Amino acid sequence: MISLRYHVVSICSVFLALALGVILGSTTLSNSLLSGLSGQKDQLASQVSDLQTQRNTLNAQLADGDSFATGVGPLAVRGALTQRSVVLISTANVSQSDEDALSGLLTAAGATVTGKLALTDAFSDPNRADQLRDLITQMIPAGAQLPVASDPGTLAGGLFGALLLLNKTNNQPQATPDERASALSGLASGGFIQPASQVLPGQLAVVLTGGAQTGDDAADRASMLARFATQLQRTGAGTVLAGANGSADGSGPIGVVRADSSASSVLSTVDDEGTAAGRIVTVLALQEQLGGKAGSYGTAGNAQAPLPGTPSS
Repeated sequence: MISLRYHVVSICSVFLALALGVILGSTTLSNSLLSGLSGQKDQLASQVSDLQTQRNTLNAQLADGDSFATGVGPLAVRGALTQRSVVLISTANVSQSDEDALSGLLTAAGATVTGKLALTDAFSDPNRADQLRDLITQMIPAGAQLPVASDPGTLAGGLFGALLLLNKTNNQPQATPDERASALSGLASGGFIQPASQVLPGQLAVVLTGGAQTGDDAADRASMLARFATQLQRTGAGTVLAGANGSADGSGPIGVVRADSSASSVLSTVDDEGTAAGRIVTVLALQEQLGGKAGSYGTAGNAQAPLPGTPSS
């Protein structure tokens, strides 16, 4: 007769066998899984190493290319702007080194940089728009007329054009020295521009901007700067809006201009001004503006061509 003890021993033996099977199976599975993961880790580490090598090679090539463009830049633009005068206007996110490098190349092209003006963050701040608009209407020189548009970007472009650009018809100043000094002093007191040393009017203008705008009001700031530069172009003999990488996307002023055919048909844009090659293109775009032409240049996807005179992409 099979006793209760026998049943208990049999059941215990079954559970013990199951437990041993689970342990042995999981150990085998774990070893297999760990072995597979280890292999994948080694493969990924190799891929990362290869990508880092490729990145370092590309960075070295870019540095060499930039050094070459810096060296040949003065030769490439020599005589392009002989006896021309240019005003530089920079937004708050432009580095001093970029501004100085472009100024030097303009001089090498034969141009005279008649003044440099630095805008502040407040200039494109939508929360300060009403204050800027009111100030502009008080600062307009006698005989000058503001655009009929009511947005602060267009109005500012009209005022700055009258103050900083020569009349494109007769090549004469559009404001007296006292009117210009008073207006710039008022804008500086309002916090919209940095206090400036002597600024004389020029025939041409370059509006320098950094990369993409940031923050919740990025779109409003980009739109304001785009309208400002566009109206500035309509006031003088020519204007180029030049920016660093990222300025041509949807959150940058160059991207706003390129998305508007009425603006891009008159205002030239350069999206890689932060490079030596981009600065050369900026000078050549200014030269093209003198001939009544405009284009969208640079390396961004929405650029027409790398530089003036090359086939559209």
